[in-house]
Amino acid sequence: MPEGHSVHRIARQFARNFVDQTVAASSPQGRFADGAALLDGRRMMTVRAVGKQMFAEFTDDVWLRVHLGMYGAWDFAGEIEADPTIAAANGRMGQTNQRGVPMEEPILDEAGENSLASIGAPRRARVHVRMSEQTTGLADGDADFPPSVVGQVRLRLLTERTCADLRGPTACQIQDPDEVLASIAKLGPDPLVGDPREGEDRFVAVASRKPTAIGLVLMDQAVVSGIGNVYRAELLFRARLNPHTPARDVPVELLRELWRDWVRLLAIGVETGQMMTMDDLSPEDHRRAMAHRDDRHWVYHRAGLPCRVCGTNVVAEEAAGRKLYWCPSCQA
Repeated sequence: MPEGHSVHRIARQFARNFVDQTVAASSPQGRFADGAALLDGRRMMTVRAVGKQMFAEFTDDVWLRVHLGMYGAWDFAGEIEADPTIAAANGRMGQTNQRGVPMEEPILDEAGENSLASIGAPRRARVHVRMSEQTTGLADGDADFPPSVVGQVRLRLLTERTCADLRGPTACQIQDPDEVLASIAKLGPDPLVGDPREGEDRFVAVASRKPTAIGLVLMDQAVVSGIGNVYRAELLFRARLNPHTPARDVPVELLRELWRDWVRLLAIGVETGQMMTMDDLSPEDHRRAMAHRDDRHWVYHRAGLPCRVCGTNVVAEEAAGRKLYWCPSCQA
């Protein structure tokens, strides 16, 4: 499931390439035809991410809410601003992109271009990538834009130069401003939305009353926004905290440190596109970690392997239908 850093990065892409643009909207799949008709021809005004959900405002107080859920993803094509992580994911944003980015390998070809394509597409859509502030326009005679619709596209948003296709979301709906506020009110604090200190106080106030295991509380989006399976495992290990400890039994200062660590890790995830949870790596180790998940995490996806700190085998167990990874020695 996409975690909070992915959705913030998706919102950034929309802010760069769609905000202040008039958008043509359609539902090739047909399941969002009425909603797409309401969006079609409107200008996107603002976009924001809160936890794992994205809210885009269009003219006349029409809002689009998208929750990617387990299987949702956006595919971008056309002229986009991209970094090596997005390029390595073939333009798709939403999955965790755990395969990583070989930082030593060039992303652009000699012409300063890159071909990004929707996964499963029978042909590759020509895409020109803007790295940082450097810009390139679509080539003359480029016949591959907009790309053909491939697969079950719930919603296509299209400007003159950029296309975004949404597949497999848990939620894709039109909302009015009051409904948007109600949706956001149901979510716990997000370090990148509002005052982080106020978010910390909200998180601690709620978590400190919960009899539920802290390993489950961190995944509760009504308590704190954006944390998924990877960040949950890594945050608990970094805090040396047993995931089965009732949240109300966790010292308040340790709850605060969990929040502050989430602030740090989320910022790294948004900037790098990778859920980098190991600190103080050498330049070579950092390159390796960016390229390979196995070198990036303390305990996540390391079931049966020795703990990097104490050598005890990492345990994996089911917790509310998700894999929970932890070290029974370091997190005793």
